[in-house]
Amino acid sequence: MELKVFRDTLSTMASLCETKAELPIETEILIPDYLPQVFKIVKCFVYLVTLQKQITAGRLTVEGYLRCVVYYQAEEDQSLCQTEQKIPFTRAMDLPESNYQGYTAQVSGEVEYLNCRAVNQRRVDVRGAYALSALVTAQSDQEIITALADCGVEQKMLPVTGVKSVANLDKLMTAEEELTLPSQPQAILDISGVGQVEEIKMISGKAVIKGKIKVELTYRSQPGYRLEGAAKDVPFNQIIDLDGVPDDGVCFAEVEMVGCTMMATAGQEAGNTLTVTAILHLRVYRPVECYVVGDAFSTQYKADVTYKTVNAEQLQEQLDKTVEADVAGALPDENAEIIGCFVSLHPLEWGQAEGGLTLGGRASAHVLCMNSLGEIDCYDKAFEYSLPGVYPGTAEQYRFECWPGVTAVNTQKNGMDMTAQVNIRVRGLLFRRIKETIVDSVTCDEALEVGEPDVALRIYYAAAGENVFDIAKFYHVSPTAMMKLNHLEDLELGAGARLLVPMTV
Repeated sequence: MELKVFRDTLSTMASLCETKAELPIETEILIPDYLPQVFKIVKCFVYLVTLQKQITAGRLTVEGYLRCVVYYQAEEDQSLCQTEQKIPFTRAMDLPESNYQGYTAQVSGEVEYLNCRAVNQRRVDVRGAYALSALVTAQSDQEIITALADCGVEQKMLPVTGVKSVANLDKLMTAEEELTLPSQPQAILDISGVGQVEEIKMISGKAVIKGKIKVELTYRSQPGYRLEGAAKDVPFNQIIDLDGVPDDGVCFAEVEMVGCTMMATAGQEAGNTLTVTAILHLRVYRPVECYVVGDAFSTQYKADVTYKTVNAEQLQEQLDKTVEADVAGALPDENAEIIGCFVSLHPLEWGQAEGGLTLGGRASAHVLCMNSLGEIDCYDKAFEYSLPGVYPGTAEQYRFECWPGVTAVNTQKNGMDMTAQVNIRVRGLLFRRIKETIVDSVTCDEALEVGEPDVALRIYYAAAGENVFDIAKFYHVSPTAMMKLNHLEDLELGAGARLLVPMTV
């Protein structure tokens, strides 16, 4: 009699690897004639914008630019000014040998060191290094055994659930909206924003994503250091073709603003047009569930069974959480006047908490102050934050793809102390990796020796937590017959028991 083996394929996580590279920051920024001359460098920021990620021939190629923003104080009227420059880059990073079909690449980074100085009143020199980090996850279809038949084979079925990535898109998009201010700005200091996806629909192979980008504008309308603010919602509506993607897939979208320009509208005294550049991150996953053979033996033959481990990735949670972080510290100058605050976020990371893990990160509040000498200084206050929720297990069991953003910053001065409340919102996807050991192959060649013919029953004293299948496997008897003889309903024993083992069926 020949053993029948039924096989299928299961989408599993093939690999998870992290690779790093260093990007040099070397640029000279020339101050145009329409901007005031440099008196003092106040602060320099570097932001990462990733435009394209692609894996070919075992290498991950990342294309984008570093946005270098310099704040300085003007020479004549103490005005706070801003200038910036894009530093394009293309970096290839080697990956371990693997099958990278259906991959997801998450790219992040942070400044390692940064030196910014004014060479003269019209030229700024910036030197430093940026640490680029990429986490690559790949999925592949593995062959699995779904059923066995004949040769007296007994099998333990194991449910395996997970998700399969069917769409992974990062699309550059633009949106425009009119903005009216009390008066035209003399200088734009900062334009930041966070996206808010309000509706996602999957219709006939297309994804319709609607929402808005909440833009925050920081500017000054007069010479000096007094800053003003304005806010505007910029709506967007995107339709993306997704051929072959099922309508019942789990769809997630997030919009990450990477740039914004403002131009005066012709014919309007204080009218302006905001043009927002953003990246739409669209992820679509299909739930996968099947039963596989977790263990097997034969009641008639000596079965040679080999096993293998598969990694199933489950969608743990769609994150949409907000946390308020408090920042406090003493100012070096008690007569300093707070004129503004910018917050930079570092990549998210896992932290330890009672009962498991918390997701959070490090951040820095950059407080701009006018000191008693009439100079603008920047005081950096580092802080940490943790999102609500505790997750059991270890960090190796999880993978996240998140986009944090600052939604509000409020600063106050009390004597020599500064306090700030920073609202941080994190949206993204949290995955959990489940390792399952399953049967890889089964062969039945040699017949079992006939046991003692006079022994019809044996008694086995089982402990709580033992499995009837494992006991039956030891004696080469049918688990179903054991359960029927002992009036059991579950394979797993909740308490210790005295079991009868039938030696013949």
